[in-house]
Formats: sequence, C-alpha cells, structure tokens
Amino acid sequence: MLALKLAYRNLAGAGLRTWLNVIVLSFSFVFIIWFKGFLEGWNREARRDMIQWEIGGGQFWHEAYDPYDPFTLQDAHGMIPPVFQNEIDQGRLTPMLLAQGTFYPQGRMHSVMLRGIDPDQSILDIPSRLFHEAGESIPVIIGTRMASNHSLDRGDNVTVRWRDVKGAFDAAEAVIVDIFKSNVPGVDAGQMWIPLNRLQTMTGMEGEATLLVIRQNTKIESSHPEWMLKDHRFLLAEIDQIIKTKSMGSSIFYIMLLSLALLAIFDTQVLSIFRRQREIGTDMALGMTRGQVVRLFTVEGTMHAFLAAGLAALYGIPFLYFQAKRGFPMPEGVDDYGLAIAEKIYPVYSAGLVAGTTILVLVAATVVSYLPATKIARMKPTESIKGKIQ
Repeated sequence: MLALKLAYRNLAGAGLRTWLNVIVLSFSFVFIIWFKGFLEGWNREARRDMIQWEIGGGQFWHEAYDPYDPFTLQDAHGMIPPVFQNEIDQGRLTPMLLAQGTFYPQGRMHSVMLRGIDPDQSILDIPSRLFHEAGESIPVIIGTRMASNHSLDRGDNVTVRWRDVKGAFDAAEAVIVDIFKSNVPGVDAGQMWIPLNRLQTMTGMEGEATLLVIRQNTKIESSHPEWMLKDHRFLLAEIDQIIKTKSMGSSIFYIMLLSLALLAIFDTQVLSIFRRQREIGTDMALGMTRGQVVRLFTVEGTMHAFLAAGLAALYGIPFLYFQAKRGFPMPEGVDDYGLAIAEKIYPVYSAGLVAGTTILVLVAATVVSYLPATKIARMKPTESIKGKIQ
C-alpha cells in the first residue's frame, strides 16, 4: 500500500512527462484493439457472405473437379447419384453445373465461367428466381463487377460460345435478364449464371452436375464414392489463411507502437533513478530494503499502464463503439482484389480481445519497469547519497 502511495506521488510530481508516456501507451491500447477488431469483423463478414452466396453448408464435388485447374472442367461432371435425389427434392441439396465458355460483348472476346443453377433453389443467395423466358436467347444473370468490367446492362444481348460434352463448339445469343450485387467475387467476376436445365441441354449433359451445394445447418447422411464432401474448414481455408497472414503482418505495427511506448517508460525509469540517487540512498539508509525500492520503481512503471488503460477507455470506448456501429468504409477498387470485402467492415471487439490486450500491455510495462529497477539492488547507500551509481 505504501509503495502505491509513493508511486502515485512520484508520478504526479513528474507532471507532463508522466502524461506523455500515458498518452502514447493509450494509443497502443486503442490501436491494437481496433485493428484486431477490424480483422475479426472482416473475417466474420467474409465467411458469412461466402457461405450465403457461394458454398452454403458445404459441397459435394465430382471427383474430377479442381477449381484451380480449368483443364479439369471438361471432365468434371457426372450424373447426379440417385442417393442424393431425395435430398434435392426436399431442398437440402441443389446441383450446379460448370462449363467454360467465351462471350463477345461489343465484338470483344472474353473468357467466362457458365454456371447452371436451379431457378427454384433457395440454398444460396444467388437470385435465380430472376430467370425468365427470353425466347430463343439464353437467359443470363450476372453480378455488378461483371457488368461494370464489360459495360453490360439489363437487356443487353451477347454472343456466348461453349463446348459440349463431345468436344464440339456451339454458340447462341444470350440476354442479360438481371444484375445482382454481391461482395463475393467468386460468384460475380467472370461468371454467368444460367438455368441448370438450359445449360445441361446446351452441353449435352442432361441430368449431370459438377457439384452439389448443401443447405446451411444441414447434415447429409448420403454419400457416393465419386462425389467428395468438402466442409467449411476446406472451403473457407483460403480466407482463413488471408486473415491469418494479415494478422501476422499487422503484428509488426503492434510491436513498433508498443515498443515506442515502452521505451519511453524505460527511459523515464532510468532518468528517474539517476535524478533520485540521493533520495533513494537516504531511504535505504533509513531502513528501506533494496526489495522495497525495486518494488517502488516497478509499481511506478506499472501504474503508467493502468493510467493508460483508463485514458484509453475514456476516449477509446466512444471511438470503438462508433466504428462498430457505423463501420469502416473501404476505399473504391477493393472489390477487384479477388477477396470477399464489403463496402463497409464492422469491427468486432470481444471481451477476450480487450482483456488479452490489456494484460499484454500491463505485463510488458511491468517488465520494462523492473529491468532498470534491478540496478538499484546493487547500490550502496553511502555511494548513492554522494550521487554515484555503481
């Protein structure tokens, strides 16, 4: 208790120097919590969007399908196994057929992925209900990225070419019946959505699919040796790795900012010991033990962290609350990065994040305060009264 009173008196006497240390250290508190909350918010939103728009509750892949090898698409299809038909009829599974194609907007040639999906499905947020009759033309829906990149609009006609199951090329006119907006580039950039039965007829793959999408929170007991089950751990591994990499990279900024604050505390403690040699020697000559002196300076340094935590709470709580409610607007162009990034990211601050950051800073401040204080343990009262440190 005595050490706390003396430490507080000494910090108050230091005046501006104390508050400069506290302010810098409070910035470390707020920045670490904000940025980690930002990454966690991005992670949750990206996972949620990918589940709703692209992967559902998991998928069954045809054994030949490899999304990273476009040359497998020609053979990555097969008849939908009868064991899955009951699940499809109940709306627990929806088939999807993929085929490579080429389209020619305004006479230009671009590659495209043709994705056949059941117009009546409700597993994914793809607005397949927007399909409607387009006469002889193929009804197509696309995303806003696709429309913007190729200057397409509702009602536009484009020529689409594809290759059927026998390897023969065919072409037809397609009409853009609608355009949807999604944060997931995997369902937008370079993708054209077509009614499943229409794509099956075009490619000569009646009754076939490339993958089967599972409804969220649904467990499918059926299985087939030619169809591989891919769960969320596998399908979301890419975004998890990106978030992990970003978090590791941001640790450099945490260390730099925290090091500056801790260095200021360390320097302050060293300067304090140098300036207070006679005071310390007098206290030791009057009976204060070396351990008590070390404890006093360690408590002084630790109190910087407690004061910084209080100051950080004073201005950090309103700031973090505002960010969590209003979100952090992302700059234009991030939707072209190939990642699921929303226009606004809403940070998520968990109790574990706040507690972990607070403990980290408190422990670090205690350590850097203790290190220079150990120098006091080797001081002789007579020498320190003379103003000399051995």
